[in-house]
Amino acid sequence: MRATTRHTFVLGLVAAMAVWSTEARAQGPTVTVGGLGYLQYQYMFHTDSTINGHQNNFDVTRAYVNVIGKLGHGVYARITTDITRCCTAGQLTVRLKYAYAAYTPENHPLTYKLGLIHTPWLDWEEALWDYRMQGTMAIERAGYLTSSDFGAGIDGNFHYDKLNFQIGAYNGEGYGNAPGDQRKDFEGRASFKIMNTNLPGRVGGLRATVYGHIGTPTTGGKRNRVIGMLSYKSKTLTLAGEYGWTQDSTTGSGTVTPVTKRDGRVISGYGVFNIPNSKWAFLARVDFTDPNTASAATNDQLTREIGGVSYQLSPNLRVLANVDNVSRQGGNYNNAFNATRTAGNFQAQISF
Repeated sequence: MRATTRHTFVLGLVAAMAVWSTEARAQGPTVTVGGLGYLQYQYMFHTDSTINGHQNNFDVTRAYVNVIGKLGHGVYARITTDITRCCTAGQLTVRLKYAYAAYTPENHPLTYKLGLIHTPWLDWEEALWDYRMQGTMAIERAGYLTSSDFGAGIDGNFHYDKLNFQIGAYNGEGYGNAPGDQRKDFEGRASFKIMNTNLPGRVGGLRATVYGHIGTPTTGGKRNRVIGMLSYKSKTLTLAGEYGWTQDSTTGSGTVTPVTKRDGRVISGYGVFNIPNSKWAFLARVDFTDPNTASAATNDQLTREIGGVSYQLSPNLRVLANVDNVSRQGGNYNNAFNATRTAGNFQAQISF
């Protein structure tokens, strides 16, 4: 074999092996491990008659370990552990948050999921708000929704997030509880982009978003929710307003007559201003919760005001100083409520 021919053959073989290696990497499985933690120092501004001094503590309010597998041919898997304080003793407890398989056919707008998966609303709204480190969203804080549950669902994305949606069937009892009985909950969210901004993605732009939830708790009754939201998000500014309606009832075992029934509402509005060409941002939020709109009592109507400033120290570390105040419309502050109603927080979010 002549030298030129040998060189051509060797170069061709190397090029073929490089192409094969690239394709193999593209189709072969890859597994990544990451973490997310919310760190906090909290100071309570009020005291009660049973406490000497103001409550103040350092804490880790949440920690997640994510294992993500991209298995090729559109198959994806995720397992996430959630470390948080639980139960009466308040110890740190490890539990599963997500554990699911997902499949997206090639060049297809739909993704199919099965297992312990995201529910449609909270994961989307937390991406819009972008300050989960401060605490949960209004509808979750009030106990009406959970961010993860056992079920099966479909995510959709059309025209580069002009329309995105998520629908699913779930056990309905949330990832922190036992599966419950044969009854199931059905949830769905759709978000339509009315106007583009300089921020792409599923929450960017001026958007109208709706959510619906029809369910039945264990032993019977109703667990229904409807949420409507108008939001705007760019690289500089986030503005959002939402109204949520809730309906809950329970029935006694073996009966169909409601034992308890009540309608509630949750109203929330928030904004974030990222100072251009800066790592600083200002945020504000107001939540109003009325768990029983038919009742004349006001002691259960709560208003929460949050205001703070954040600084992005690095792409992996953000710090936030904020004040979180809760008030009752009736102004009836007993010792337990008064001791925790106004908090000063210094919080950090670390991810890797």
